[in-house]
Amino acid sequence: MDGNAPLGRFAGVEHLFVLRVYFEDTDLTGVVYHANYLRFMERARSDMLLAAGIDQRTAQEGGEGAYAVRGLAIQYRAPARLGDELTVASRVLSLRPAAVVVHQRVMRGGTILSEAEVEAVFVSPSGRPRRQPAEWLTAFEPLVTKGD
Repeated sequence: MDGNAPLGRFAGVEHLFVLRVYFEDTDLTGVVYHANYLRFMERARSDMLLAAGIDQRTAQEGGEGAYAVRGLAIQYRAPARLGDELTVASRVLSLRPAAVVVHQRVMRGGTILSEAEVEAVFVSPSGRPRRQPAEWLTAFEPLVTKGD
């Protein structure tokens, strides 16, 4: 792993991932383009999994499978702008044998800019849902929280 890659951290059961808004993230007005919030959240979820001890790369390369987003509900509340430092806070809301639901908030300081609920399903290399690796379920169990 690249020693310069950004890394988040857990604060209790919530994972916090900090990032800065760069020019490439914005439209011509300097406001973050709406689809880039999804990129920020994806990076934060991937980092959360890594911090929890879940190795997606090994599972994928070993032919076990990978996560696929099955459902997503997102709300935009306020814009992020060029140069802003943002925090993506992620919490596991529910866990099933083949799926996990994560609630994520993109914040600037204490202001929520966007929030989403994302359902990711573990799928086999052929694309069929399958049980997540047992060690992943074990890693997720202590992180499950209830709603907002």
